[in-house]
Amino acid sequence: MAKQDFIPVILGTDINAYGMARSFHMEYGVISRCIGKGRLFMTNYSDITTIKVVENLDDPAVFADEMIAFARELKQEADKLVLIASSDSYAELVIRNQDKLAPYYELPFVAEKWIDELLYKDRFYALCEEYGLDYPATYIVTQENAASPQLPFGFPVALKPADSIAYLEASFEGKKKAYIIKDQAELESTLKAIYGSTYTGKMIVQDFIPGDDSNMRVLNAYSDQNGKVRLMCLGRPLLEDCTPTLVGNYVAIVNEYNEDIYKQYQQFLEKLGYTGLANFDMKYDARDGKYKIFEINLRQGRSSFFTTGSGYNLAKFIVESLVYGKQEPTVYANTEHLWLGVPKEVALTYTEDKEAVQYMKKLIKEKKYCMTLQYDADKAIKRWWHVRKYYKQYEDRYKQFYEQKGNL
Repeated sequence: MAKQDFIPVILGTDINAYGMARSFHMEYGVISRCIGKGRLFMTNYSDITTIKVVENLDDPAVFADEMIAFARELKQEADKLVLIASSDSYAELVIRNQDKLAPYYELPFVAEKWIDELLYKDRFYALCEEYGLDYPATYIVTQENAASPQLPFGFPVALKPADSIAYLEASFEGKKKAYIIKDQAELESTLKAIYGSTYTGKMIVQDFIPGDDSNMRVLNAYSDQNGKVRLMCLGRPLLEDCTPTLVGNYVAIVNEYNEDIYKQYQQFLEKLGYTGLANFDMKYDARDGKYKIFEINLRQGRSSFFTTGSGYNLAKFIVESLVYGKQEPTVYANTEHLWLGVPKEVALTYTEDKEAVQYMKKLIKEKKYCMTLQYDADKAIKRWWHVRKYYKQYEDRYKQFYEQKGNL
């Protein structure tokens, strides 16, 4: 049996993993091999993925050995293996083990020397300062000053962990992925709950940029192994997930073209010599007309299928560069498309920007929209039942958790 040119190996079994598996399948017809700690329905009942379960895969002591063993199994079937991470923790494990993994995998990841500067938000903002990227006014909280932080700006404020990976492991009542805090008393009580858990890292308090979700922007980028940006795709989120543990994840995105943002962030990535996938979250601040960066993810974003769905297949850019060695000119994505992570009715009902609602209706009518998990080439009955149930439950979540942001 002839060997394939490559096999995608995807760390994780969630919706992000499925979006990448679908991207590879759409472009090359290949089946992705997911490897993770357990089975999630998004990839479990799929015709375009297989799953290998390693219960302690995220243990740094076993990660590299397990991934090398998996590569040796797959090397009989393909000339190259392309490794993708679907979460921050998996991305960090790959980046910190690149020397061990590089003989076995093609790695679209940033060099290890940059990881701490980019991963921890307080250090990332220092880099933004150095390279001229705008970011919100920021105050750093530590365990020492958490009891009574004295902010140099007023309320409301946004509160989030500097170390999102360590924060993910912490457990306490009222936990959210990120917070919008209305006054000093709420800030102090929230910090008390956080530092009463296992989390010991810094917390970031930021001036809350006014406006609803449609003021957000999300940028996906891919840089080749020479540090040259090959693709930039900008999206305008119109609605965010309202589930407390998923706050900040986008559930409706339309493509947007902004050459100034493209050029600014291409320059930033190329000055760093950044390689691999990157995902930026930023928000437009009407008070001074600037787009202010919140964070960089060292992988494709959870909602990054909006890029592939709009005609700029992320997998293709990775494969053409890492597997086939092609050096294409930089692409700035420019198209009209809507990506949805919730049913159409939910997006149209809860999006606060009424002009955006009309634009969504237009794209839906023109059939210029997609949903990550709804793929006509992957129609196993059990899988579609789970997919329908997953999307439908958002109707109840929005009734229970949704809060308007536009009037804050």
